[in-house]
Amino acid sequence: PDDAIEGVAGSLTWRPGQAVVHCSGSLSLDVLETARRQGATVGAIHPLQTFANVENAIQNLPGSTFALETEDDVLLAELEGIAHALRGHPIRLGPGDKVLYHASAVLACNYLVTLMQMATDLWAEFDVPRHEATLSLMPLLRGTLSNLEKVGLPNCLTGPIARGDVGTVRKHVQALEQRAPGLLRPYRELGLQTIPVALAKGKLSEEAAAALRTLLGDPVEARRT
Repeated sequence: PDDAIEGVAGSLTWRPGQAVVHCSGSLSLDVLETARRQGATVGAIHPLQTFANVENAIQNLPGSTFALETEDDVLLAELEGIAHALRGHPIRLGPGDKVLYHASAVLACNYLVTLMQMATDLWAEFDVPRHEATLSLMPLLRGTLSNLEKVGLPNCLTGPIARGDVGTVRKHVQALEQRAPGLLRPYRELGLQTIPVALAKGKLSEEAAAALRTLLGDPVEARRT
């Protein structure tokens, strides 16, 4: 675990000529300070990939980005070599970048799982089992990922907010209020975060954007609209 790295590094004896490297996605080099003070070179290498099991890890690793952090050019070259040997793409992070980098990965990976949990929860409202709901949504999810890769942000955005379809979003809000109130707050917040993406795409009018902000941002005003 990440929390164990500093203690393990601090419990050992290091010397000049050694390189000490951790693979945490969230920790920077400060957790290796004991090794640095003893003369060792310190660094970090983190594969930007999800490892559900060993087989998937081996399959998914090629093509992944590897985040590298070190102040030593020789060690940097070695870490870049490791990334290339694993058929990955290395990027270098500076001091203080690691936490935001890791938060980005959590948003894109871990919270996508949470979104699928929320989406399949709604299917239970019309009596479709979760496994069937997941299978039904997977082609949509794959299509979205394909659009992200091929078309890019913000042009890959589709759906009612991208179209300025205030009426449809209002129906969503009303249905969630009645049948799945626990999902209403995240639906509103994600909708508000989607409005700037839709504006950047250029298909959403300022008038529709204002109506959507009112609908999603203030429950009292939403009922008056």
